[in-house]
Amino acid sequence: MKFTLSWLKEHLETDEPLDKLADKLTMIGLEVENIEDKAKALAPFTIARVISAEQHPNADRLRVCMVDTGDGGAPVQVVCGAPNARAGLISVFSPPGTYIPGKNITLGVGTIRGVESRGMLCSAAELHISEDHDGIMELPADAPLGNGYADWAGLGDPTIEINLTPNRQDCTGVHGIARDLSAADMGKFRDPGIKPVKGEFRCPVEVKVDDATLCPGFALRLVRDVKNGPSPEWLQKRLTSIGLRPINALVDITNFMTYDRARPLHVFDARKVQGNLTVRRAKDGETLLALDGRTYTLDSNICVIADEHGVESLAGIMGGEASGCDDNTTDVLIESALWNEINIAQTGRKLGINSDARYRFERGVDPAFMVPGLELATKLVLELCGGTPSDNVVVGKQFGEDRVIDFPLSEVKRLAGIEVPLVEVKLILTRLGFMLAGNGPVVKIAIPSWRTDVHGKADIVEEIVRIVGVDKVPMTPFERGEEPRKPVLTPMQLRTRRAKRALGVRGMVEAVTWSFITNDAAKLFGGGQSELVLANPIAADLSDMRPSLLPGLVAAVQANINRGYPDVALFEVGQVFRGDRPEDQHVAASGVRHGFASSKGIGRHWAGSAVADAMDAKADAFAVLAAAGAPMQALQIVPGGPAWLHPGRSGTIQIGPQNVLGTFGELHPRAAEALGADGPMIVFEVILERIPQGKQRATRAKPVLELSAFQPVSRDFAFIVDRSVKAGDIVRAAQNVDKKLITDVTVFDVYEGKGIDPDKKSIAIAVTIQPREKTMTDQEIDAVAAKVVAEVTKKTGGTLRG
Repeated sequence: MKFTLSWLKEHLETDEPLDKLADKLTMIGLEVENIEDKAKALAPFTIARVISAEQHPNADRLRVCMVDTGDGGAPVQVVCGAPNARAGLISVFSPPGTYIPGKNITLGVGTIRGVESRGMLCSAAELHISEDHDGIMELPADAPLGNGYADWAGLGDPTIEINLTPNRQDCTGVHGIARDLSAADMGKFRDPGIKPVKGEFRCPVEVKVDDATLCPGFALRLVRDVKNGPSPEWLQKRLTSIGLRPINALVDITNFMTYDRARPLHVFDARKVQGNLTVRRAKDGETLLALDGRTYTLDSNICVIADEHGVESLAGIMGGEASGCDDNTTDVLIESALWNEINIAQTGRKLGINSDARYRFERGVDPAFMVPGLELATKLVLELCGGTPSDNVVVGKQFGEDRVIDFPLSEVKRLAGIEVPLVEVKLILTRLGFMLAGNGPVVKIAIPSWRTDVHGKADIVEEIVRIVGVDKVPMTPFERGEEPRKPVLTPMQLRTRRAKRALGVRGMVEAVTWSFITNDAAKLFGGGQSELVLANPIAADLSDMRPSLLPGLVAAVQANINRGYPDVALFEVGQVFRGDRPEDQHVAASGVRHGFASSKGIGRHWAGSAVADAMDAKADAFAVLAAAGAPMQALQIVPGGPAWLHPGRSGTIQIGPQNVLGTFGELHPRAAEALGADGPMIVFEVILERIPQGKQRATRAKPVLELSAFQPVSRDFAFIVDRSVKAGDIVRAAQNVDKKLITDVTVFDVYEGKGIDPDKKSIAIAVTIQPREKTMTDQEIDAVAAKVVAEVTKKTGGTLRG
């Protein structure tokens, strides 16, 4: 919300300095984001007149203009590319040496296509006063040549921009902001009453509202014989100071009412409206050419204002081009209505329209100001354009619901911890527009119609505290009690942090990729459902919510490869989407390795380096699972994986067939080709939510690092087993012999071929035995080894290889 200091003083009688007003605005909840003094920044820009505009001899789209700068000197030659540059035009001139804020350059004397240019004629966008860059600025014919543009346009008035929370719809107008400052002792609030304008004839246009839930109230008035044209200087300056472009008096009045009183209005050219007006739902397939020049296709969920010809306006959002007011308008219909906030928000999002009217209506406007707003707008139309007004046509409610709260004065102390006397409470609330009755301990408070956000006692306390000052609330420590402290982080937050740390330790670099991918990539990784397609994607290749982190990571790895960094290992921990329900959204930890980016060492080396393979991906996945607290003894490895992984070089990690924790392996060549990836990509993905939550047991704290003073012993065993036996079964059997003594079991060889039956294979394991209490004798070591052989034979049917 933007406004100027002088505009604020139209509603607030104050002598307080600007910095104090800004501080108070922030303290009462209307946070000041920016204060801009354009007079200082735009001081070099002056008002000038184009004497002549001739075609550039060497460029079709350029003109050579002679400009009278108003300083009494000779005309200045300027090369200009604006389509509206013409003789007689009054515009804004910047001499050489001027800093142009919209272009972030300092202007100099230049030669453009062989013709010297000694200055510039400026657009509003180049001065950073609006986004209009279609041509150079066009000022009224009576604008004083040579004068500073900022002074003439009223830009010497500081502009204040505040950040409003969605509940403060009353402060989307300068009038409401002044009321709050008055309650905070920053001045006296000016709120003269609005006198009704007497109608001189009956309005011939009738209004019908088909659905009162979409339009609770509607007010209309016809004003005949108006003379539309440019609005007066004071009104144009009001609008230009906040970045709005003046259009004509009738339209400018509606824009002024929107920002001054938070009351959006709409004006129809009455001669372009056919018959009576109906507020209804649009018909599926109806279209409207709106005032922004775009044609919108409507459906039955959108509320519109229509005449006998068809749709004339998107209710509460934007009017139609066909019935818009222009300089030829002589009869005008002024509309002031109330709209359903939710429907306005839904329509705006569906059509992608962000208008000032939508911004206010979807937050809820003052229902009691519907008719007074129409009266005030009528008064402005009569003053600026003349004409004869009709009686008002009012359909539905003119006022909102009466709301009264029984408020115990003790609530202020209970909720805020401060004592506020009843006299001060009454003064604050009365200045804010509330009405109080009673002397306590419980008073009745009537809520003003413009404060639709106030519903209960806590809201009343909030109003009192923000005006008294949040800094007055004492700092009070919370009672800790004797109960143990609850953890600050959730289990999922802990898992996420531990997963990132574990992968970082393994030499991988964290990446953050888009949550959106192409539809083809989504389908490749099990997604692509219609409910996961974005309605308004930011780019054509970011159309679907990602079902996996891998497409984004593969693209990031390929980008590094394309720039000469082929040995890269990236990981990401983020959300993936398998459907549109909350339970279909998961947190995954994924990684991609390429080239020599193996966990054994990254990059080429004279001593040799390992190329990343599926075992690296398995180790990465297991590191994540271990860090996240997975029961490692219960994990099972099943050969193969989803379709995007190589069938012979991949595996699935699970705890039984019903709980698949993740997959790992080499990306399938067809999947790599579809993603535009070069060479083998080694990938893994683990779903962190699927890791079972460990049971909390009361145990004694264990030392962080437990070291034995005795030398560990390693023994190798090779077993001949059926080809269907998994290496993991042998490892688990060996580990279960003595979990205290046996600290590690690893597979170091798998052999099939000469000397082994075709239906058999040899698997060799290394078993590490760590004595705890004493050095073990040979007999004790041999006893443990015998148990290992017996247990593996029992569990797998294998025999010790001779």
